[in-house]
Amino acid sequence: MKYFDIRSTREKLDCGEVILPDLVKGYVARIEEANPEINAFTLLQKEQALAQSGVIQKKIEDGTAGPLAGVVIGIKEVLCQEGYPATCASRMLENYEAVYSATVVERLNAQDAVIIGRLNMDEFAMGSSNENSIFGPARNPRNTGKVTGGSSGGSAAAVAAGMCNASLGTDTGGSIRQPASYCGVVGLKPTYGRVSRHGLIAFASSFDCIGPFARTVSDAATVLKAIAGQDPRDATSSSRPVPDYSTLLDNVNAGITIGIPDEYFSDGLDPEIRDRVLDVAEKMKQKGAKLVNIRLPHLKYAIATYYVLATAEASSNLARFDGIRYGHRADMRAVRAQLKEEEARLKNSSDIIDSPMIRLYKQSRTEGFGPEVKRRIMLGTYVLSAGYYDAYYGKAQRIRRLIKQDFVEAFSKVDVIISPTAPTTAFDLGAIQDDPLQMYLNDIFTISANLAGICGINVSAGEHSSDGMPIGVQFMADAFREPDLLNAARLAEMVCATGQDSSVE
Repeated sequence: MKYFDIRSTREKLDCGEVILPDLVKGYVARIEEANPEINAFTLLQKEQALAQSGVIQKKIEDGTAGPLAGVVIGIKEVLCQEGYPATCASRMLENYEAVYSATVVERLNAQDAVIIGRLNMDEFAMGSSNENSIFGPARNPRNTGKVTGGSSGGSAAAVAAGMCNASLGTDTGGSIRQPASYCGVVGLKPTYGRVSRHGLIAFASSFDCIGPFARTVSDAATVLKAIAGQDPRDATSSSRPVPDYSTLLDNVNAGITIGIPDEYFSDGLDPEIRDRVLDVAEKMKQKGAKLVNIRLPHLKYAIATYYVLATAEASSNLARFDGIRYGHRADMRAVRAQLKEEEARLKNSSDIIDSPMIRLYKQSRTEGFGPEVKRRIMLGTYVLSAGYYDAYYGKAQRIRRLIKQDFVEAFSKVDVIISPTAPTTAFDLGAIQDDPLQMYLNDIFTISANLAGICGINVSAGEHSSDGMPIGVQFMADAFREPDLLNAARLAEMVCATGQDSSVE
């Protein structure tokens, strides 16, 4: 089906050229056709979406429709939606149905967006390839033998494949921007606190952010405006006013100052990606931007710092999934039989045998969590343990502050920072699944924004790479400077699109 941006779609709906139920039927047909191969959707809410579209169509005809009427959107499995599964792509929650909706879902509904389904992800948002999922891997629409990136792989793939015109994902260390890069779409991580986390099943609470995927920067800005703002149910949400991001893009300012950090263009980066990102910066310079070389000296510690702090928070947050209060519960009869066998075998031994309750906890979590989640829980528990807390967790918090200060100093000189989004293009499915360290390095250019609490975005760097896959360019801006971020991203989008850069002012 032909794609129209959100603003054009609304104009067509308002004048009667397009009927919303027909639009939704088109997306449903596209999902039913493409999803068996791409595996982006874990659940198609067909009947609900069609019914919702009929109600909204009447509002359009009455002139009472909300600002998101015409937006067909998918929701990542980590966000609660009342009456629907919120599995986090994990066996631990495979039978869980949400009893309330996340604030972002409530805001989408209140503004008349049509929610069309639930989207695949890495289990509990832990992964960079969307291969850690009980639903199986999502596949990249550009090449189904490649990964989508993660953890919001389904959200990126759904937009790239034309299954919806926007989606919501979450970004803890790059989980919006990296899959957006791999799939060739726009992915926006807002400032920490800009969007409420109420109803988000937490991975790492001081890092997690909810943000949109879309085909264009303008569409991402429209969705961000809808979901942003203070929420009394999230004490970390900001009370700062929310600008009308999309209208700010009507007049793009090309005279911006762009920082180019040496640390983001060092060894380990694919030379083709480096050259493409620098080419985008040069094209922006030709339109009036100023390029400034900057330093972020503590960035070399970012990966280690992130994987100490994020896993520590994961260990704490996932402790609630014990099979008693929440989540998958092992068969108690099997547990008792297992303990009985151990008692017989160790009758004359001094070894201590678990109580039935302790063994139930252990068995439930062993069965419920996948390998990557277990790995991160163990790492996090280790760095929080007595004797190691100060050496690892405490030190990582101090380094986090130094990384934040690097960005504060950088943004005193520049409006935005440009960098690659990922060190490579999308890799083959299964290629590094058994190499966790290599997998973690896929986040090397994105995690610093989460450590610093600033905003970041991925946009396409123009033509595909020599392997036929998209290349992404990342922009970062200071906290709550989303207008600067979106302005830079729109400028890059315009200069990279043949025939569209003449409108830059």
